[in-house]
Amino acid sequence: MKINPYQSVQQNPYRKQIEKTEQTASVQAKRDKLEISSEALTMQQGTRIEKERLEKVESLKSKIEAGEYHVDSKAIANKFYEFWNQ
Repeated sequence: MKINPYQSVQQNPYRKQIEKTEQTASVQAKRDKLEISSEALTMQQGTRIEKERLEKVESLKSKIEAGEYHVDSKAIANKFYEFWNQ
């Protein structure tokens, strides 16, 4: 067997395999498709409870920013007391 270091590099046997995998990858990417049902879309929009919670959070944020929100420390202490003494 004669080894010639000046042979063309273009005779790489792995090159054809690499080209095939690149072609199949591009074909598979074109076939990907996502469809969301109308029921799933309504689930993504949220429930009535989530909407009410968002409204409550927004109102609390606006009260805090305006400096109108005050915490009733006695009510909090009573809740802690009831919780730990049950």
